[in-house]
Amino acid sequence: MNLDYRSVPYRILENAYRIVGLVVISALFSSGDGGQGGAGGSGTSILVFGSFVLLGLTAVAVWEFAYVKRYEYRISPDTLDIYSGVFSRREREIPFDRIQNVDIAQNVFQRALGIAEVRLETAGGGETEARLRYVSRPEATRIQEIVSERKRGEAERDPEEPDDALFELDSGELAVLGLTSANFNLFGLVVLLFVVLGTPVAAEQVSPRLAVLLFLGPALAAVALVVLWVLSGIQAVLRYYAFRLVRHEDELRYQRGLFQQYNGTIPLSKIQTLMIRENVIARAVGYGNLAIETAGYGPGQGNDDIESAIPIAKQARLFDLARTIEDFGEISFNRPPKRARIRYVGRYTIFVAVLVAALGGIHLQTGVLSDWYLGVVLWLLVPPAAHLKWVNLGYYCDENYVITRSGFWTRQTTVVPYYRVQTVSVSQTVFQRRRRLGTLVVDTASSGGFWGGNGIALDIDIEEASRLHETIHNRFQLSVRERRAGNLRSPQPGD
Repeated sequence: MNLDYRSVPYRILENAYRIVGLVVISALFSSGDGGQGGAGGSGTSILVFGSFVLLGLTAVAVWEFAYVKRYEYRISPDTLDIYSGVFSRREREIPFDRIQNVDIAQNVFQRALGIAEVRLETAGGGETEARLRYVSRPEATRIQEIVSERKRGEAERDPEEPDDALFELDSGELAVLGLTSANFNLFGLVVLLFVVLGTPVAAEQVSPRLAVLLFLGPALAAVALVVLWVLSGIQAVLRYYAFRLVRHEDELRYQRGLFQQYNGTIPLSKIQTLMIRENVIARAVGYGNLAIETAGYGPGQGNDDIESAIPIAKQARLFDLARTIEDFGEISFNRPPKRARIRYVGRYTIFVAVLVAALGGIHLQTGVLSDWYLGVVLWLLVPPAAHLKWVNLGYYCDENYVITRSGFWTRQTTVVPYYRVQTVSVSQTVFQRRRRLGTLVVDTASSGGFWGGNGIALDIDIEEASRLHETIHNRFQLSVRERRAGNLRSPQPGD
């Protein structure tokens, strides 16, 4: 089968930058008339300009039509075969059992034309394995259904069988999502601007323009923070508008988006970890979100963050929804020993000392920041910051799962089934050894990235870390043996 020919005009517009480049080149050539630009010269320039535009449009149109005509895909019993290329042909066979996710994307222009993009993600792939750009919307849905059926080894399923709706985002939750979707990536920089630019300056030592800039620094930083917050909220609302999550036999399916609409799949059998994330604003009003990572792929990994399976929900409901995917029980976190908190006090004290020294150096070199030493008042924030760091750390193990928690600005609870564990390691830094602390890392075959899918128990007692290492290893071996034998009973304490 070929791509949809209705995509040709859209592809021409999508690659309009090539036409623009040709137009610019033609304009440069047509303007080089040596200053003899009379009426006749002007008419000639317009004619040349129009010729280049027409030539560019024709070239792009011919290329895109040939590309669509030469692009073929075939569905065999075990693979999706793709043949592409206008002059140089490329052939690919993608086995159905390697396909992790099938996502369908449409923007407003594509919806108007009735076309859609199909994205195929495979296990271990760092990027999208294949993109069908573009097929009709019914054809995109057909491909998604066929891939699901072939992965299950089924010839067909009852089309009348309803999906199990797990979550729908209502207008109230959408508003909460917009208000709580603050971007904290630059928060530290904003705080630094408050400190540096807000430090009193002797007006006679600097020019009036620089003095005004320094005094306006904190206000500008505050405005920047508000703008970032508003933009993050708008982006979240547009991304998750009309969000819906359903269980479709042995996979999850979601749809979302206002201008750019997505329909995606998450195979339950490929789920590596669940991550419940609560930024400080959402946590204050009792909300959070649920993210899912599968082996080698996190939905939406082409974006800056991992796709949310549940973008916003009350914390209690969020954990209940997570338990419909992984059947973990009530969680009672163990915190690191209190001596870890002393370590954080030392770490943050060093940071304040370096900052004050930097301000003092600026004063010595430039004469500005005459009250640089007032930066030492930041140390008053060190004890509460160390406590907040410590109180949001934790770990928990039961017979089937290891669960970790960390983070203050965005607290993340990571749920890892033992049978998904790849490696378990214990590490110690020089500073951790002094306080008999260590870090336990439970590694999974997730897509990694900034958020990652690994369970990390930070700064726990080194003897406890070694004991947990042995426990997780043994339970992993037991769970794998049971799953291979088809015995899905929960391990007993005496096993």
